[in-house]
Formats: sequence, C-alpha cells, structure tokens
Amino acid sequence: MSILLGLAVLLALALLRQPLLLILAAGTVFVHVALADSQVTYVMQDVWSALDKEVLIAIPMFLLAGAVMTRGSIARRLVRIMTALTAPVPGGLAVATVLSCTVFAAISGSSIVTMLAVGAVMFPALQAAGYSRSFAIGLICASGTLGIIIPPSIPMILFGIMTETSITQLFIAGVLPGLLLAALLALAAVWHARRFPRSRWDPREIVEALREGLLALALPVLLLGGIYSGYFTPTEAAAAALVYALLVETLVHRELDAKDFYRIVGETVVMLGMLLPLVAFATSLSVVLDYERIPQALVAWVQTWIDDRTSFLIAVNGLLLLAGAVMDVGSAIVILGPLLMPIARVYGVDPVHFGIIVTVNLEIGYITPPVGLNLFVAMAAFRASFSEVCRAALPFIGVMLVGLALVSAWPALSLALVR
Repeated sequence: MSILLGLAVLLALALLRQPLLLILAAGTVFVHVALADSQVTYVMQDVWSALDKEVLIAIPMFLLAGAVMTRGSIARRLVRIMTALTAPVPGGLAVATVLSCTVFAAISGSSIVTMLAVGAVMFPALQAAGYSRSFAIGLICASGTLGIIIPPSIPMILFGIMTETSITQLFIAGVLPGLLLAALLALAAVWHARRFPRSRWDPREIVEALREGLLALALPVLLLGGIYSGYFTPTEAAAAALVYALLVETLVHRELDAKDFYRIVGETVVMLGMLLPLVAFATSLSVVLDYERIPQALVAWVQTWIDDRTSFLIAVNGLLLLAGAVMDVGSAIVILGPLLMPIARVYGVDPVHFGIIVTVNLEIGYITPPVGLNLFVAMAAFRASFSEVCRAALPFIGVMLVGLALVSAWPALSLALVR
C-alpha cells in the first residue's frame, strides 16, 4: 500500500509540473523510508557525502571561465582566426563556425556558452554572406553541442562522479569523437555551400587575426596539454582556465570590469543552485538502490531480453536518445548513469567508452525536440519560433546520428588516446 501511495505522490508531482529536484528528492526519501526501511537522516548524510568532493569545484570554475570569455573578447578573437583561415574553403564561413565552436568548446565545457559565444558573432555574418536563416540557426545549434563532448566537459564531470569513472580519462577519450563530429558538421557545411563563391586567403588578415587572438588560441592548448600530459587534474584545469581568462580579459584585452564579473558570478550561482542538489539527491538514491541490489536485478532482467553487446548498444542508444529528448543533460546523467553502467560492464563495454556514448547521445538531445536546451536558447538568441528552430536542427540531427553510430561501433575511437 505504501508503494502505491508513494508512486501516486510522485505521479501527482509530475502531472503538476513540479521541478525535477522536488520529484527526485521525494522519490529518494520514499525509497529510503518505504522500500529500504532506512531513515531520513541517512539521506542527509548521503547528500553531504555527494557534495563533499573536490572535483565538483571544477563545474562552477568552468562555467565562470566560459562566461568570462563570452562577455569579454576571447570568443570574438577565436572566430576571427577561424574565419581568416577558412576563407578559400567552399562554405568557408560555415566551416569557420564549426571550427570556432570546436576551439571554444575546448575551453568552456558548456554547450550553451559555446553556442551563444560563437552564435552572437557568426549568425549575422552567415546571413550577410547569403546563407539561409534556417541553415545558420541549425548549424550554430548543432555546432554548439560540441561544448559537451570536446574536453573539458561539465557533463563528463557529472558522469565521472555518478559512475566513479576517471574524469581525466573521459576528457582524453572525448577528443577524437569530438573532432569526428566537428568534421562531419564541417563536411555538411561544405556540401551545403558547394556552389557559393569562394574568397581568397588574405595574409595580412591572417597575421592580424593571429596577433590579436594568440592569447585566446593558447588557452585550449594549455588546458588540453595539461590534462593530456597529466600535469592538470580536471579541477586544476578549471582553475587555470578561470585565472587565465580573467587575467587576459581584465589586464590585456581590458574587455571585462568588476560589474560584469559580479553579474557573471550571480548567474553561475543560480545555475549551480539547480544542478548540485540534483547530484546530491541522485547520489543518495543510487546508494540505497545499490544497497538493495536493484542494479543487479536490472542486469538480470535485461539479460533475459538482450543476449549480445550489439543489441545492447542499439537498445541503450535508443533509450538515451529518448532521454535526451525529454530531460536535460544533467538530470539524465545523474539518474541513468548509475543504473546503466553496471549493465554496460556485463556486456563488455568499457566504462570510458560508455561514458562517451552517453555524452554523444545527450549531446544530440540538446537539439532534439521537445526539450532540447539549445533549441530554447536559440529561440531567444536568434528571435525565432520553436517550430522554426526545430526544422532548422533536423538535418544536423541526422549528421550527428552518423557520428553516434561510428562512436558506438568503434571503441578505439574513444580509447585510442587513453590506452
């Protein structure tokens, strides 16, 4: 009877469109008290334990660093470099958009920050160059998702925390899949603009762009080099990115003042207020589910229906694509990550490779209706209707599904730099 009552309460909260945090907290308390015969005080202990982790410090620092670079001029300078270098390529400006998102992704760790930073510069430029409004919106939305697959990546940090997978290895493993997705998007841009007139390289513009953007271009080299060499932990890399961005934008470029930074800190605190409690309650739920051997029971149930690795990957990709379409990335990771990881291990999927599969799936979710976050941000940023943004994103979803298939079927793509 208590189980039915608890489920009814959770269903009522969902139907009343209550925040996911409230539903997750209620579900966690219910499982502890009604199903595991535990105590509410244990929930609080789990919450404290979940938040008492040094690596969580990396999340606000990466968010702050990305916001500093967006409010300052680092993003604009990176875009100028990429535009100068791709001038003679068919669809050079569109390719520059993808490359700019790729480079900025390597310093921001966030899809939204990447999309807004590059989109603010490239959206009007693409339209002025003759690209359709729909193509420009779709390309920027899709390229912005590279912010969570190319390291550093905030979702990868969450996945590493929730599944106890090495975050450093996840970062390194994301490099080649991220470059593959960037290449597929760039090829799609070249194909779309194959009949567009080309420009010529302007050596003066290239030299001037590199001179102005050298410090901006050095940041991804610093971060990825530090992480790959083992000199930086993810938390240290986040701190280095923030300090570097602040020094460059305040002392060198002088594009950021105290008021701007105060506003950025306030916005970041609001985002953390939504994210960190989700991590805390999801961790508590995972602890009690593991104690009750629910993951093991789930593994046994899945094995009765799926008997090989390929079928599992097809099924889990379908589930994650669906989850990405109806849940935000953070929620999907903290809820599904701990449940799916034990099953993936049984089918012989490397934990790091599985983390990349999950990330790419949820990356596609950023531009998948009905709740793809990039779609809603694009509505506001580009003053477009929801239907217009969805139609613009559809062709690029197809391109990224090709990348997902390659990442899933080819483990070496994720693991070559790790092993």
